[in-house]
Amino acid sequence: MTLLVDTTIATLFWICVGGILYTYFGYPLLVALLARLRPAPAPRAQSADLPSATLLIAAYNEEIAIEDKIQNSLAIEYPRERFQILIVTDGSSDRTPELAGRYAGRGIESTHQPERRGKMAAINRAMPQARGEIIVFSDANNFYQPDTIQKLVAPFSDPAVGAVSGAKVIQKGDGSLGESEGLYWKYESFIKKQESRLGSCTSAAGEILALRKELYTPPPDRVINDDFYLAMQVLRKGYRMVYAPEATSSERVSLTAQDEIVRRTRINAGRYQAIALAKDFLPLNRPVLVWQIVSHKFLRPLVPFFMIAALLFNLLAVILPPRGSFWTLGSPYGPIFLALQIAFYALALVGSRLQQHGGQSKLARALYLPTFLVNSNLAAFNGFLRFARGEQGHLWERIQRR
Repeated sequence: MTLLVDTTIATLFWICVGGILYTYFGYPLLVALLARLRPAPAPRAQSADLPSATLLIAAYNEEIAIEDKIQNSLAIEYPRERFQILIVTDGSSDRTPELAGRYAGRGIESTHQPERRGKMAAINRAMPQARGEIIVFSDANNFYQPDTIQKLVAPFSDPAVGAVSGAKVIQKGDGSLGESEGLYWKYESFIKKQESRLGSCTSAAGEILALRKELYTPPPDRVINDDFYLAMQVLRKGYRMVYAPEATSSERVSLTAQDEIVRRTRINAGRYQAIALAKDFLPLNRPVLVWQIVSHKFLRPLVPFFMIAALLFNLLAVILPPRGSFWTLGSPYGPIFLALQIAFYALALVGSRLQQHGGQSKLARALYLPTFLVNSNLAAFNGFLRFARGEQGHLWERIQRR
């Protein structure tokens, strides 16, 4: 009986550790290997002509950023007769609609509704006014390079491509919080490149997502992560979503570490919702894509449960020390693993405290990786609680940025 208990505790511990390692390291390496062994054909260019495009900017209480965004959009290099800039505001209580309206007749179109119904309701309202064959979704706080949209729409010359994701870049100079967020997006960029080489990437940054207007499927009102829903519907219709890393969008990191946790909490609440509504999200007729989506998007929010369980099973193995070796957590391995876990969380706690004071010190920068991992999974756990309690609605509050 004692042997059975010891084996069960050790097995559950290693399953949890394996889940964490597969999610963060195993899947990226495996998809990179498959992409190397069985790469999908590169998008086939069938026309040198640029399609007509609409840059659709959703803005809510963005009076601080909206004019900078407008100037950035007007500087985009794209044939004017084929390019439309459309700003949609929804329920803004500041001067955002007024400031956007000042540019009427100067290449900017805008539409405003006083009642706040959410980002996707605003976009759905604006879609009939969008004249482009390609819709480029953007936010007010991110900025493009002059050639970003040309590079973003280039893959659409292949009729098999239904959506294109650009690359999100975090501007430098925002301390350890900015460095950790920047590292995350570089990691995401690597995964998207490999997924795209294999056939299709499985996620897109909502502030630099382009899709064919004819493939736009309005998300239900209850959907939290609307950009993920839009991308999944394109895949469900049999099209590819490819990654264009040279099409970049830059932005500042959240003002504080707490703001970043709030932002990630609502994103993770949306991921749990996507898991619960998997039949409405997954392209079930494309098994390789289903594996990619589950590995990349659905396992991530489960990592905090793996972390908690690994700590608890490790603690049990120390309290009830088994006979055996490394794999059964016998002495001294069980206590060593427990000490390493406690040290990891302690370093993350120190890093979080330093980030609250600006995160500019060398120590804060040295601790940004454990800090980011723990805070991200804390946000995932909070997201689960908000989703389970029905507290996360589709209306997102604006997060302050630097």
